[in-house]
Amino acid sequence: MDEEASLESYFDQSIAGSSEYIFGGDLGLQGPPQLQDPSFLASSISSQQKDLSEDLDLSFLPDELGAQEEPPDNAGVSSHEDSGIYPDCPPSELSGTDPDPSKTQPAASPFCSLPMTPMTPMTPVAPVTESSGIIPQLQNIVSTVNLACPLDLKAIALQARNAEYNPKRFAAVIMRIREPRTTALIFSSGKMVCTGAKSEEQSRLAARKYARVVQKLGFPAKFLDFKIQNMVGSCDVCFPIRLEGLVLTHQQFSSYEPELFPGLIYRMVKPRIVLLIFVSGKVVLTGMKRC
Repeated sequence: MDEEASLESYFDQSIAGSSEYIFGGDLGLQGPPQLQDPSFLASSISSQQKDLSEDLDLSFLPDELGAQEEPPDNAGVSSHEDSGIYPDCPPSELSGTDPDPSKTQPAASPFCSLPMTPMTPMTPVAPVTESSGIIPQLQNIVSTVNLACPLDLKAIALQARNAEYNPKRFAAVIMRIREPRTTALIFSSGKMVCTGAKSEEQSRLAARKYARVVQKLGFPAKFLDFKIQNMVGSCDVCFPIRLEGLVLTHQQFSSYEPELFPGLIYRMVKPRIVLLIFVSGKVVLTGMKRC
């Protein structure tokens, strides 16, 4: 027993000597008297550990979370579950920032991973025609008919209305009607020319009316060999035309003499028609036999 008591007194003296060395040794530091007591230091450490265990009372948490003392690093990733955002889309695409390569991202759905491409207009179902939309309008139709009998032009001019005859100026009777609004040239040989109609039907109707007038005057007129001789149309391309450049590129088909005529004369081979092209964009088509 004397040996055990001597050992305890030796350890107490050594501990006290070490504390005196820390606070009052070569450093010249003077600590409080409580810190110099070894029993006080041991009791304070044990009381601090007890207070720390009492503060971290996790009994109110569920069983799954009670075992976890620290929240996981990726606890904030699931914050978008209640925000109405589709969970398959990764957070990097929602926020617009680059994802962290060190962290594994959930598998993205094919709808979120597809790149956004600009929308292109769909092709129409009906095929698009290559026509420019410019349709010439008929302005005049010239037709001929054979009455198949000799005529006395002076008697026709004296008896018929809306007829004039001047053999010194023109060797034919000029007759006009209002419906359709046309003019007829009646020759003594029985040939007649009808001009001014806007369509082939109107030209045929006007020629028959003139033939009926001649029959009423006492001549055995017939209606033979009706034929369309010329059709004149016009259109507007709605942009100015450089006639000098056009005559240079189409020399073999066109002729342009601005001192004689302000328009360019373009002679088309197929179909065989003649175009009068003006710098304003107006075009006159002539020489057609049928539509």
